[in-house]
Amino acid sequence: MNCVDYVIALAGNPNTGKSTVFNALTGLNQHTGNWPGKTVAQATGSYVYNHKKYTLADLPGTYSLLAASVEEQIARDFLLFGNPQATIVVVDATCLERNLNLVLQVLEITDQVVVCVNLMDEARRKGLALDTAILERELGVPVIPTVARSARGLEELKEAVADVAACRIKTHPSRVIYPEAIEGAIKTLSAKLQPLLSRSNALRRRWIALRLLDGDDTVLAALTDYFVKNRREEGTV
Repeated sequence: MNCVDYVIALAGNPNTGKSTVFNALTGLNQHTGNWPGKTVAQATGSYVYNHKKYTLADLPGTYSLLAASVEEQIARDFLLFGNPQATIVVVDATCLERNLNLVLQVLEITDQVVVCVNLMDEARRKGLALDTAILERELGVPVIPTVARSARGLEELKEAVADVAACRIKTHPSRVIYPEAIEGAIKTLSAKLQPLLSRSNALRRRWIALRLLDGDDTVLAALTDYFVKNRREEGTV
């Protein structure tokens, strides 16, 4: 068994109970610091499930991945270049519609997603009934209801993460299909990115192409940093 079998990203809007999920999964096996080159706090932790070690990276709470803030850039860059084997997106069961924006954005970057619908007890107190089976069918990825502060649903969450990370579950995420002209431009630019991003999968190249077509300079800067870092590691700089 490797020292670290799987790296898992933990994403979510602020105030969804994401930190509670992180603490409940990792317990005392945590480390805090700052993200490299940033003043934003970084928390990582680990847990063992079925004799495999999972390292959990708690991404900054964000409402989107469109890099309007440093926190959004950190979350986006980790999903693009950190190569997590799975991503947990924590959503608040009491305001699901607002939280799904981030879920759909993450699904544009990676297939390997588990949605954790937290605060199910609060939703019930407010008279809200959520059919997570329907939500799972619509999103095309596992959806696990939880109450993290009382550890309800966490074993099911671990099982889903393990299955997704090991590719035992074939996900079919719902995604936005753009007009033909935009899809054509994305395809052309993605093909040009392939030699430069050989370590990235086609879905990540598609998302990067889309952001470049949108004129997102922060993605261009992140790509430059990524190339320079890789060339240094390979000894070509």
